[in-house]
Amino acid sequence: MVERSDRAPLLDWEEVPSAEKPCGTAPAADHVKDRLSSPSNSRSLSGCAAPGFGWSSMPGGPAPSRLSSGADGCGSSPATSSVPAGSDEALRADTEQHLSDSGPREASLEDRMVKWEEKDQIVSVFVVTFNTRSGNMLEWCLPKDMDLEGVEFKAIASGSHRVTTDFIYFRKGSYFGLACFANMAVESTVERGARMKSVGILSPSYTLLYRYMSFLEHQVRLQLQSPGHYSPLEAFYEDKRALLSPSGDNVVTMCPASAWGAAINHSMHPEMKITHPAGCMSQFIRFFGEQIMVLWKLALLRRRILIFSPPPVGVVCYRVYCCCCLANISIPGVGVAVPEFRPFFYVNVADISALENELSYVACTTEKIFEEKKDLYDVYVDNQNVKTYRDGLKPLLRLSTADREKYRKLTEQRQMLLYSQEENGDCVSSEEDLFILFFLEQNNRIFQTLSEVAGSPDPTLTQESVRAMGLDPHGDRLFLLHLLEIYGYDTLLVSEQLCCS
Repeated sequence: MVERSDRAPLLDWEEVPSAEKPCGTAPAADHVKDRLSSPSNSRSLSGCAAPGFGWSSMPGGPAPSRLSSGADGCGSSPATSSVPAGSDEALRADTEQHLSDSGPREASLEDRMVKWEEKDQIVSVFVVTFNTRSGNMLEWCLPKDMDLEGVEFKAIASGSHRVTTDFIYFRKGSYFGLACFANMAVESTVERGARMKSVGILSPSYTLLYRYMSFLEHQVRLQLQSPGHYSPLEAFYEDKRALLSPSGDNVVTMCPASAWGAAINHSMHPEMKITHPAGCMSQFIRFFGEQIMVLWKLALLRRRILIFSPPPVGVVCYRVYCCCCLANISIPGVGVAVPEFRPFFYVNVADISALENELSYVACTTEKIFEEKKDLYDVYVDNQNVKTYRDGLKPLLRLSTADREKYRKLTEQRQMLLYSQEENGDCVSSEEDLFILFFLEQNNRIFQTLSEVAGSPDPTLTQESVRAMGLDPHGDRLFLLHLLEIYGYDTLLVSEQLCCS
């Protein structure tokens, strides 16, 4: 069972429970700055060095990072508010006073980022139910003409009847979705003793979907207790709906170049806090242990990675996100020509045709049949077991000496951070930032060294240059050869000293 987590309420009219701030009161003025938190996986795009997971038709854009939580729970919940629930007028008046005090001025970087971010809105809201005769069914949706074919099998994952609550990230066509599922026992022979529903939304980008988690969790409980009560969902859609043209011309594809420079320096990932107090990345690395270094290499090589796990699905969706974070690169121009490392999140058998056309992706599933579809993936992750059926990749599943050394350093840095949080009350630094920046710096180190060697009079990779990348000249030789091929460093020569051990 997935425990309910502390996520931000979304709308002004939604009831906001009071909450204490464990590490002091966060300044209200910081809320604009916090909006500059950005997703990972930097790419150099036309007019914008835009990090993101590379959806060519999506905004991979910045997401607010209002909660920075360490293992000890430091950081204030995004639901925390000093304004009592229902005092919308006071909040609005305070905002207007703040704006009037500033006077006429040119739009600031933060203002431009906020305006850009607000274009990432909701394109659909829906309710899915399980019918004992017909199976999963779309019960209700807005807008009525939205193509939601197949969403009923994404919003209620295969095997969900075994859990009480869950949340699911998924992709539907050119949109991303988030659905909250709940299963309630009922005294009904028609429903066979259980009522199962899911309430979900679709958006052009997944980076802001977490904002709506609390609302969806509340609404799915309401649908179980009072089926057919759609007025809160209708009000939500009217408040948040995106104004998209039929051609999709209004979909934001990238952020302003001037805004992105500051965003990437502020943070490399959207805030996606889950039930574990340290957040998804720290839980992810503790779950896989040293195997995280294997996943790091495979992600950097843009392999097709499929993660299998029985329900609940929510935590596994975050493993998909975390895999993408391992491939962050912030050096302009690097990785432009390589396949985009796309997060598909939850997939089922209906997605097989879509996955057949993907060169690179990471996804999760609860359906064991995917393991037999070996042409759909390069790497199959069954809980903590990482395996491949491709002979060329099997050596990459073995840890090198450099891999173990990097994992040791990562563990030491985490212990130092935890000690700082405990002794000094450090509520600013977080494990999430530590882990993501660790791999970002490692990746930048590799490609910076490759660029320097490629531009030198003797473009030959030696043992010294490979060690400068943080790699093992012998144990990482095959990984390095794959890397040179995929990222187009075909002018580089490899020293004969880099032989197999």
